[in-house]
Order: sequence, then C-alpha cells, then structure tokens
Amino acid sequence: MAAANAHAVSDAEYAEVSGHRLLGFLFFLISDCVIFGNFIFSYLYLRNAAPLWPPVGIERPYLYLAAVNSIVLFGSGATMHYAMEGMRHDRRSQFIGYTLATIVLGSMFLGGQAYEYTHLLPHTTWAGTTFGASFYTLTGLHGFHVFIGVIFLIVVLLQTLRGTYTQERHFGLTAATLYWHFVDVIWVALFFLFYIY
Repeated sequence: MAAANAHAVSDAEYAEVSGHRLLGFLFFLISDCVIFGNFIFSYLYLRNAAPLWPPVGIERPYLYLAAVNSIVLFGSGATMHYAMEGMRHDRRSQFIGYTLATIVLGSMFLGGQAYEYTHLLPHTTWAGTTFGASFYTLTGLHGFHVFIGVIFLIVVLLQTLRGTYTQERHFGLTAATLYWHFVDVIWVALFFLFYIY
C-alpha cells in the first residue's frame, strides 16, 4: 500500500520533495559534525594544556585492533557505495548483496569495538582521567552512530524488498549512504587522534 501511494506522486513532485528532504538531511549531518567537532576541539584543548600526553601511567589504546577495525569500517563504505550503484542501475541483487555486506561489516566493527572496550583497554588506569573520558566519549558516540547506521540500513533494505524504493525513487537509500560515509569520515579523525597522534 505504501509503495502504491509513493508511486501515486508524480516524478516532478517526488523530485521536489526529495530535494527538500536532502537539504534537511544535510543540515542534520552538519549538526552532527558540530557535535563531534565540539568534543574533538575539547579533547585537543585538554591535550595541548597538559604537560605530558597521555599522562603518566596511562597507556595508549592498542593500534593493531583499531587498524583492523578501521579496515573493516572503510570496507563497509565501499560496499555501501556499490549498494547505491546497484540501486541506481536497477541491479537489485547487487543492491541486496552489498547492503547485507555493509550491515555485516558495520556489525563486525561494533564487535571489534566492544572487544577492545572489554578486553584490551586498561580500565583501572583510565578511570577518572581526561584521556579516558575523552576516548570513551568520542569513540562511544561514534559507535552509537554506527549502531544507528546498521539499524538504518536494515530498515532501508526491508523497505526496498517491500517495493518502497526503486531505481527512480530511492531517497531513503541516498540518506543511508550519506550517513554511512559520514560515519566513515568521523572515524578517520578519531583513529588519527587516539591511535596515531
């Protein structure tokens, strides 16, 4: 029924509404950039104000798991791109396969982050420290965004299977793709800040 109602709207009306939705979604992503930017700026300010970083007794997080996790997340950005291309060129099986791959890779990233939090990080030495608070706040906020992205992709996939999105009308998939690439870009900054810099 929803698919029939969606197709009752003319192509010109759909394009106009999609343009407004896209603008609104871009404003949402910009507001999310401001949130992450504030936290990153606070972290950099505290880091530059400290005489030694990380403070004495604080070990840096492990680079190797984070590097593997980063490859997984960046790979999911590639699969998301190919899923979108599948929809644009009306290749349904490509869309489904690559969307499922993106969901799996995003879930693997979350699993790697959960493993890092529970097994590899020195919780006792980080408790009550600026470094620990900054790390968990920023990576936790990012992990929450990845989780929301996975849910978003599952919903978009189910809606597409029900006929809501087509080659010509696929704003939801466009929004999901933009969101997923946003999550990838934020991780580049966090990976550099906490694991390399």
